[in-house]
Amino acid sequence: MIIAETERLILRRFTAEDKQAVFLLNSIPEILTYIPGEPMSSVTQAEQILNELVFPGYEKFGFGRWAVEHKADNKVIGFCGPTFVQEYNEVELGYRYLPDYWGTGIGFEAAQAALTKIPNFDIDHVIALILLGNRGSEALARKVGMTERERNTFMGHKVNVFHKSL
Repeated sequence: MIIAETERLILRRFTAEDKQAVFLLNSIPEILTYIPGEPMSSVTQAEQILNELVFPGYEKFGFGRWAVEHKADNKVIGFCGPTFVQEYNEVELGYRYLPDYWGTGIGFEAAQAALTKIPNFDIDHVIALILLGNRGSEALARKVGMTERERNTFMGHKVNVFHKSL
């Protein structure tokens, strides 16, 4: 199911066929510098994330992290989209991309597209939970109009909480 489309990207629901992409996004240490947890060591773990978190989220809330497919490459290069964060009782806009696409404007393009679609799910504001020191994610949050709300913790890590009303 396509959620949004831009000049270079398609934002869509993840499918079971995306397990290799999910594995890559969760196994490359460079990507995980500011992500809590250990890198994945098998595609089976990616399948588990899809089956136990992503797909049930789609069913329960009608939304969840969306695959970001690069039209030119015809492959999933990251994710961008909302997910409900129980600890905050709020919806987070999260994003993550393969390093080859960092600095290309993909993150901004996808986040802008996602933010135009999120209100369709009866969501009137989003947060971003960004681990301290993650300047790239903070810059992207600011670029799409989010403002820093507070410093807090998430999964045992200090985070800056950004916020945007939609």
